[in-house]
Amino acid sequence: MIIIDSALKKRQSDNNPIRVAMVGAGFMGRGVALQIINSTPGMKLVAVSNRSIDQARRAYNEANVQDVVVVETVAQLEDAIAQDRYAITDEAFLLCQAEGIDAIIEVTGAVEFSAQVVFTAIQHGKHVIMMNAELDGTVGPILKVYADKAGVVLTNVDGDQPGVIMNLYRFVKGIGVKPVLCGNIKGLHDPYRNPTTQEGFAKKWGQNPAMVTSFADGTKISYEQAIVANATGMRVAKRGMFGPTVAAGTPITEAVNWYPLEELLQGPGIVDYVVGAAPNPGVFVLGTHDHPQQKHYLNLYKLGEGPLYCFYTPYHLCHFEVPNTVARAVLFSDAAIAPIAGPCVDVVATAKIDLKAGQIIDGIGGYMTYGLAENSHVVNQGHLLPMGLAEGCRLRRDVPKDQVLCMDDVTVPGGRLSDKLRAEQNAYFSN
Repeated sequence: MIIIDSALKKRQSDNNPIRVAMVGAGFMGRGVALQIINSTPGMKLVAVSNRSIDQARRAYNEANVQDVVVVETVAQLEDAIAQDRYAITDEAFLLCQAEGIDAIIEVTGAVEFSAQVVFTAIQHGKHVIMMNAELDGTVGPILKVYADKAGVVLTNVDGDQPGVIMNLYRFVKGIGVKPVLCGNIKGLHDPYRNPTTQEGFAKKWGQNPAMVTSFADGTKISYEQAIVANATGMRVAKRGMFGPTVAAGTPITEAVNWYPLEELLQGPGIVDYVVGAAPNPGVFVLGTHDHPQQKHYLNLYKLGEGPLYCFYTPYHLCHFEVPNTVARAVLFSDAAIAPIAGPCVDVVATAKIDLKAGQIIDGIGGYMTYGLAENSHVVNQGHLLPMGLAEGCRLRRDVPKDQVLCMDDVTVPGGRLSDKLRAEQNAYFSN
């Protein structure tokens, strides 16, 4: 952060701000716009795209920017940027193609549409910052391959829990402690929640009921931990993770007692979560150290006698930290969190209710399915249905409640880029 703010101040003093465009102007996107425009010198949000152009306009208006220009072509967008004007559009791909844009922030939460946007942005040499664990957890590894070939950074965001976990992981590893568990702290987990049960909460905070549902039913935590696994090489110890529930307010430092020690000390480590611990919604990393004298120092510094030591960050601030991610990517070619190779953990679609042949599966955070984290080799061997590809699939047979769906259970819609990328990913990392 100290390096980032200094670098941004220099960009500001040089009158050479990082030029950013954003796809998606929902609840979180508007927060990102507010943060960049009002609190991030050295960075400019030059354009916003949204399916409803009024929402794109709203993102600027809520940040006290009233003078915006509607653009319909790449030439119009490039002209607006050259004239130092803010642009809005309902055509996301203009942002990906236009000159004068350093990075694209993708904040839609969709999979198929976002895959098209991210892929197009990479092809046009744009750094891509995703607030989209669902896309990342479905085809992130192959998108990272494309980004590397194009010489651009593809990253998920700091501020969201996976990015904060990754910061902590790098810190722990950097001081010589071996991370063996990357953890996420949640306040609720009920796989049968749906948009109706979550409507009141969503309305209170001005959020999308489906998005709120994806947090409550465990799909989001599965995706968050899947992308942490893919960025660290870790695995899940079991389908769905351990996910212990503890008494509300139990200190997260007690996490050293909640997971089987031998499971942590063998292999590459695991990703997991806990419900009810404090500080919520923070993150934690459990680590080990072999050196007797260093263990003595860790005990002196109040981390205990070992063999597990608990490090934690007490909060995550989502949109507040997104500009830091942009700066890391553009100025330092550093990803906050990105796959290091092929997928380690996937998220599989699981029946939330008894499903019937002929039904078309609704989207993430809907009424029909929830996601469970599973090791990728198990997913591939069992031909399990990735949650990110489930929407729009037609059921070929009945599937009982709580059963994981297989590819043979559904007919997949034709012509989707996400399916093509997933097939490429499976083939690319098959060896």
